[in-house]
Amino acid sequence: MVLTFLGTGTSQGIPVVACDCNVCRSADPRDKRLRSSVMVETKEKRIIIDCGPDFRQQMLRENIRSIDAILITHAHKDHLGGLDDVRAFNYILQRPAEVYASDEVQRVIKNEFSYAFVENKYPGVPEINLHLIGNRRFDISGLAILPVNVLHFEDHYVFGYRIGDLTYITDAIDIPEKEMKKIAGSRVIIINALRKKKHYSHFNLSEAVAILEKLKPEQGFLTHISHQMGRYEEVQKELPSFIKLAYDELRVEY
Repeated sequence: MVLTFLGTGTSQGIPVVACDCNVCRSADPRDKRLRSSVMVETKEKRIIIDCGPDFRQQMLRENIRSIDAILITHAHKDHLGGLDDVRAFNYILQRPAEVYASDEVQRVIKNEFSYAFVENKYPGVPEINLHLIGNRRFDISGLAILPVNVLHFEDHYVFGYRIGDLTYITDAIDIPEKEMKKIAGSRVIIINALRKKKHYSHFNLSEAVAILEKLKPEQGFLTHISHQMGRYEEVQKELPSFIKLAYDELRVEY
């Protein structure tokens, strides 16, 4: 499998509009972050996890000509706001986009992109096939996907996904023990780390590192990073050798 980080930023991305901090002004390309999303490629399939507002830019940058499925983690705009841009794939591939999401997320999609689901559609609107998923394994043409149910804030849960030896977690503040068991044994684990200071709905740096040290994957990556984290070059020096601060366009073969 090949993992590509399409975006590694939080909801505002980096640079943040109108911000003059040293991270937003950094000349290091590793400090430029689009909204978080990854692409997982096997010999047969290309799967996107999350489709945020930067989806079009990410697809153009990576020269992607086809996708087989989009998995949505949760219903926040920075994770599904780019769904309108599947129209290009609809036209080129002559088929709908296959989108996998929970019942809650599907309700939001149908509301925010209502024009794609009405009976009499305007020509050219996105064509989306919604597939309902719950907290159990499902297959995409024989490829097993295991949802991992993690807490975002209060009683609001979001899905991470395990695909083979890869687990992707974003926007989590806690991972229940039964869900940790699903992740255990993954060779590659990606987990969110918003900043160094404590946050009410996202792991901070020390919390994310502690989870990776407990699970001990061969490779750990941190994503969903805000400008409050600090510059890549400085933060990376603070991390254990098996943990990397992810950055946009990073490719990992495993």
